[in-house]
Amino acid sequence: MKRFVIAGAIASVLVAACQTPTSTPNAVSTPADTLRSHVAIEIGGIDAMRIGLAGTIGSESVDAETFARVCKPVGQRAAALAQSTGWEVRQMAVKYRNPANAADSLAADAIHRFTERPGIDTLWVRDARAGVPGWRYLQRIEVEPTCLACHGARDSRPAFVQEKYADDRAYDFDAGDVRGVYSVFVAMPR
Repeated sequence: MKRFVIAGAIASVLVAACQTPTSTPNAVSTPADTLRSHVAIEIGGIDAMRIGLAGTIGSESVDAETFARVCKPVGQRAAALAQSTGWEVRQMAVKYRNPANAADSLAADAIHRFTERPGIDTLWVRDARAGVPGWRYLQRIEVEPTCLACHGARDSRPAFVQEKYADDRAYDFDAGDVRGVYSVFVAMPR
């Protein structure tokens, strides 16, 4: 029942956002502003989770269990957010480990912008999926120092990464580099 209430509330915001300009002079906020804020808060929570979990990597040897404890929950939370909202929520990268996370042209452009302009953390852009118009929210994902255990020098990647991801491209990063983006597509039907 709770899921239907949340889905109904989100649908109401989406419908209202379609009918309301994204910026209204002299207005405090619009439904579109509320939706944008909601997306940013949710993705900010996922990123905070990622940073917190990365901080739990100690001096132990990084293995598949570390991956399951640190990286997997972030993807699961993103999938749960997509399931509960109807948004398309993904992590995308140019230098990806899993080809399913390869950046499309919009995400690749955002990664390039974030890399060139460190002061930019997020972007909202118009987009469409299967002919349905909407908005894409893109937020930078930065490499944490502990992430270098798997995303640092190519030759120092853990054995499980080298074995499982033969076409791995997600290495040779430094702490603070843009690793990729969170990409959220929110449909705004006409």
